[in-house]
Formats: sequence, structure tokens, C-alpha cells
Amino acid sequence: MADLTDPIPTGSTPGPQSAPKRHSLAVLALAAFVLAAGVALSLSWTLARAVEVRSSAVVTTRLLAEGYTWAKVDTDGLIVSLSGTAPTETLRFSALNLAGSVIDASRLQDNLDVEPAKIIAAPRFSVEILRNDDEVQLIGLVPDGEDKDRLAEATKALTEDQPQTDMLQTAAYPAPEGWKPALDLGIVALKLLPHSKISVSDAGVVINAIAASAAEKRAFEAAIATASRGLSVRVTISAPRPVLTPFTLRFVVDGDGARFDACSADTEKARDRILSAARIAGTQGRQTCTVGLGVPSPRWAEATSLAITSLAKLGGGTVTFSDADITLLAGSDVTQAAFDREIGELRSALPDVFSLDAQMPEKAAATVAGPVEFTASLAVETHRVELRGRLTDDRVQAAVASFAKARFGADKVYVATVLDPMAPDGWPERVLAGLQSLAKLDHGTLIVRPDTVEVAGTSGSVLASADISQLLSETLGQGKTFKVSVKYDKTLDPLAALPTPQDCIDNVHDVAASKKISFDPGSAELDAASIGIMDALAKALKNCNGIKIEIGGHTDAQGSATGNLALSQARAEAVLVALQGRQVDVSGMTAVGYGEGVPVADNGTDVGREANRRIEFRLLAGQTAQSDDTATEPDTTATAMAANGPEQPVPGLNDPAFADPDFPDDDSPSVAPTAVSKPPKPRP
Repeated sequence: MADLTDPIPTGSTPGPQSAPKRHSLAVLALAAFVLAAGVALSLSWTLARAVEVRSSAVVTTRLLAEGYTWAKVDTDGLIVSLSGTAPTETLRFSALNLAGSVIDASRLQDNLDVEPAKIIAAPRFSVEILRNDDEVQLIGLVPDGEDKDRLAEATKALTEDQPQTDMLQTAAYPAPEGWKPALDLGIVALKLLPHSKISVSDAGVVINAIAASAAEKRAFEAAIATASRGLSVRVTISAPRPVLTPFTLRFVVDGDGARFDACSADTEKARDRILSAARIAGTQGRQTCTVGLGVPSPRWAEATSLAITSLAKLGGGTVTFSDADITLLAGSDVTQAAFDREIGELRSALPDVFSLDAQMPEKAAATVAGPVEFTASLAVETHRVELRGRLTDDRVQAAVASFAKARFGADKVYVATVLDPMAPDGWPERVLAGLQSLAKLDHGTLIVRPDTVEVAGTSGSVLASADISQLLSETLGQGKTFKVSVKYDKTLDPLAALPTPQDCIDNVHDVAASKKISFDPGSAELDAASIGIMDALAKALKNCNGIKIEIGGHTDAQGSATGNLALSQARAEAVLVALQGRQVDVSGMTAVGYGEGVPVADNGTDVGREANRRIEFRLLAGQTAQSDDTATEPDTTATAMAANGPEQPVPGLNDPAFADPDFPDDDSPSVAPTAVSKPPKPRP
């Protein structure tokens, strides 16, 4: 029997015991293969992950270093994906280039978006125009079209022999609303104002200019007001103060009342003091007082006020200041005792620099001899001058005739004088001074006598009386008497048809001082009694086109502060709407409610509450409050009392939306403004 331990011969068939062993070996081999595959996969995943992390890190670092914070980096194996929104197509392309510089560009996947193109806003069109004696400068941006050519043509017409600086640029955008009328007004102002800075935009026009005189300033303002109807315009025109030689003031108290024939002051404060003394002395209405240069003493207002007061105490007469020389002629009814008392006090009170010559009136001499007299009359329509009376000799007669022809026209002078060698000393000078005075009138008469010169007539200039008084005072000398009786005729004044802003607010003040604006109790409805005052206010504002006026509403302190504020705003707007309904140009007016915040009287009494319920009209800043040649009441706020019952909140007006009432930077008008949100400011 064969040994069981003997090896199986090669080529023999295994026995039953070898099958398990072979199975085990197969399992072991399979396990080894799976293990090897798992290790290979794990190693492959680890290596791929390492590549992904490394790729993401280097690409992200490079993009962040260049400021591409909007790009996001994602990896998937060897693929690197860029996503996010690039501001522009150029930046998108640049980001891809940067990523491709640190990894193989074939591995990049572009998932970037680009922001949609934005609509570019139209630029702000504006023009600055600077004009002086040397050149005109144009600076700014205008729409494509004819605007630049129009400005160039207007400038060329003004500066044919002067340099022109054109720094205008154009843009291919449509002109905004309001641009064309604003530019039209700017061109008008350019042609009108020789020394000016004009700013034009679609929001309005701002004009700063210099005038040669107060009269020219008023003419400029009137022309701009006419051309700017309905536009937002801010005008500031400066005029130098006139040099007055001599510095003259003449005050008269007679049967016609108290008045100025001439008034001069060196400052606004001095003017107010003089006018205050005149009002106390009995003047009525508005008085003219020129603020000028050349005052002989800083105590001018003190001296003139003292003399006006003394004349008022005497009860009649005239006082004339010619620089530091004062001539006071008492009225015919003044007693010697009163004269001595008042003149003594005046001499004692006057500053040392002033010299006073005070006289009682001379008694009329009973003579039968013909008077030494020269007369001249200036006809109303023909303006023909007739000269009659006495002259000293042929030479003087020829000189007077030549002077009259030069002033009135060679074909408008008729000479019918006689020669009198016995005429008083200085007679020719008195006659010529009188003719100079007559030439300042539209029509009138002149009488020259040894003791006086009298000029009477009508003029279209508010300054005619002052000019004549200044001329006669300087020519005749201290102690000489003269009489000026000149009436101002508005129809002869070419500028009177276009009132200044100050004229307009003064007219409103006159109406508001005599009548009341009333409302139904607790309501913003104008009552029937207010129809008359609204009609009068509309008439007062006639031709006041585009004037900047604030209509301020005020209440008493009864009721809630919020309700009172809303009520005052509603009432101010009701007045504005009422004026608009009466064909008043309200484009420059604003309605502002102040509520109970600006009281003018004690709210603890019925009388005080009645005073606090009011409508005020105030001239806004940015325009001339008054011309340099005219003095008026210093307060430019007109108040119309609201005569009605205690204030109550208006139903439905609680918690209103408030807006800033201040004058806007672009000077744009507001026809229907709202109430103020901040505490109300005391009016100036």
C-alpha cells in the first residue's frame, strides 16, 4: 500500500481533500486584489483632492491679490471653475487670464457672468457767463444744437474789438425742461449788464451785477423782472452810493404840512434816524432820503434831527443844510419869543462843526415901485420856454439866452427880457441857477427876486426836488432863501410802471395795515369779509411779476401745536390760492405756516390772541429790499390780522408731511409749498 504522505505524482488528479485549500487560496487572492484596488483608489482620491485644494488655493490667492473679490473658485478634479458676476466684460476676460497664468488654461471652466450695462445719466447742463469791460468768458456744458452758437453770436456782438474766451463743451443729450427759457434770459442779461456774472441752469438763473448808479440799478431790475416772468431768478445788483456835493437836506413845515424838499444821509442808520425825526415832526407817507458819500461830519444825523425837531416846535418855516452850513427861516406866524427860545436851544445842542444862520421872516415892504424880477415858464406839452423880466446888460442877456437854448432847445426859447443895470449884485448867477433848476422839470415856472428864488412845477423824477434844493443851496449860499414846490408825476416816470420789490411789499403793507384777512373759526376758508382785502392786495401786487414773497400764517396758542401748525399752513396757502385766482403772478411766492411759534403778543389775553392770529407778507432774501435812492419803512414784513375765533385744528390735517421752507438752492419757485418741519425762525 502506498504511503499517504507521498507527493502526488505530477499529472495525477487531486483528491477530494485539495478543493478547500484551493478555495482558500482563491479567496485570499481576491481579497488581496480588492485591497490593492481600494488602496489604489484611496491613493488616487487623495492625490486628486490634493490637486483640487492646491489649484483652488493658488487661483483664489492670485485673484484676491489683484482685487477680483467678486470671482468664486470651484474645483472638480482637475477642472477649475470660475463663477460670479464681473462688473465689465474686460474684467471677466482679465480674471480668466489671471487664473490661466497659474494653472493650465485647459483646466479652466468659464461660468462668469457680466453685469448688464447701466444707462448713463444725462450730465447737468450749466453755463457761467462773466462779462466786464475787457472780455466775455463762457464756461460750461450745453446740449448739442444751436445753444453754443447762440451764445457765441451774442458774445461776438458785444466784443467785436475785445477778446472772447469760449470754454463751452457740448453733450449729445436732450435739453432738460426749463433749460431753454433760462438760457434765453441769460442771453438777455448778458446783453443788458456790462459788469455781471450770470449762472444758467435748468433750475433757474442767478445774476450778480454792478450798476453805475441807483437809477441804472432800478432800470436793470425792471428789465430783468419783465424778461423773467414765470422763471426762477435770483438777482443781486449793486450800485455805488452817489457822491453828494454839497451834502444837502431841506425840511419844510408850512400850510401844506411837513415834508422834505431834499434829504441826504451817509448811512442807512443815519437815514432811519432822520426819517424818524421827520415822522415825529409831522410827515405823512413814505419819504425819500438818498444815502450817499460826502457827509461833512459823522454827526450829520444828529444835527439834522435836532434842526427838524426845532422847526417842528416853531410850528413853521424851512431849514436847509448845505454841508455844515445851516439856514433856518422861521414861518410868518412864529413869535419872537418862541424863535429866541428854540434857536438858543438849537445852537447849544448842535455839534461844533455846524454853523447856524437863523432868521425871522422880513415884513413885507409897502412899495409901489415895480419889482426887480425875472421869470421863466416851461410849457406842458410844447416844452417851450418863455423868458421875461430884468437882466443887467446885453452880455448877460446873451449868456442867459444861450444857456436856455442849450438846455431846452434852440427853437423852443422865447426871450422877452428888459435891461436893468440897477439889478442887485449876483443877479446873473441867481437867474442861471434858476434856469438850471427849471431844466430838471417836465413843466413849471421860475421866479427870481432879490430876496428869494422860487421854482414850482412837475417832474417824472422822485429826486427832482432834492436836486433843485441842492443846486440852489450851493449857488445862493448860506442865509439865502428859496422855495421849491415840485410835484412828482408817476405818469412821467419811465420806470414807475415797473415797481421795485420794495414798492410791491410797501403797497402790500399799506393794504394790510388798514384791513384784515379773516377766516371762518377753526377753518382755512376765507370769509366773505376778506373779499375786499384780497381784491386790494391783488391790485397792490399788479405788475409785481415774479416777486419773491413769503406768505406766513400764524395762530394763537389755543389747541395743539401740531394742529395750529397745520392750520396756519392751510391759511397761508388759502391766501396764495386767492391771489392766484385774482390773476396775480404767484410764481415767486411761498406759503409757510408757523403755527403758534412766533407770537407778537401775550397769548394769555383775548387781545393778544387776536394779534397773534395773523397773515404776514415778507420779502424774501436774494432780491433788492429797496433801491439805494429811496428810503422806506425799515420793516419789510406786512401783517394782516386774522379776525376770527379761537384756533382749532383743521379736521383731516393731523400729522401733516412737513418740508423745509427755506429758499431752495436752485431758487425754484413753489406754488403749493408745505409747512415747516423745524422750529419757526423769528422774522427779521
